[in-house]
Amino acid sequence: MGEKITELSCNMDDMTGEELGYAMDLMISEGALDAYATPVFMKKGRPGYLLTVLCKDEDKDRFAGLIFRHTTTIGIRITEHARYVMERVTITRDTAEGMIHSKISEGFGVSREKYEFEDLKEIAQKHGISIREARELLQ
Repeated sequence: MGEKITELSCNMDDMTGEELGYAMDLMISEGALDAYATPVFMKKGRPGYLLTVLCKDEDKDRFAGLIFRHTTTIGIRITEHARYVMERVTITRDTAEGMIHSKISEGFGVSREKYEFEDLKEIAQKHGISIREARELLQ
């Protein structure tokens, strides 16, 4: 069986998108495995957001505190999950564009490599090209 993780989720109908975006960025910077918002309709037809934060089980109390501090929710649902995860390593490649970071994911008979977005973004800005074109330039 895979590793255990915890999903913390809550609804809000009284936060701006900017406030929610800040809260999600904070969750990621604090070590959340993922954080995302889904638009929902709440009771009485009010538009709102469903915030979902995935974290390691041992971090759930800390993230609950962060969610209460940085959102307007008054309740958080907890769901425990098992998940399969591919092994990941980050390597640095010397390319014509300089040193580029790349993530290699392997497991379950699958192997993938993906350039780091920030490196692709830097190349795209340098040459005035799209992210896709920057990726193609490296291949």
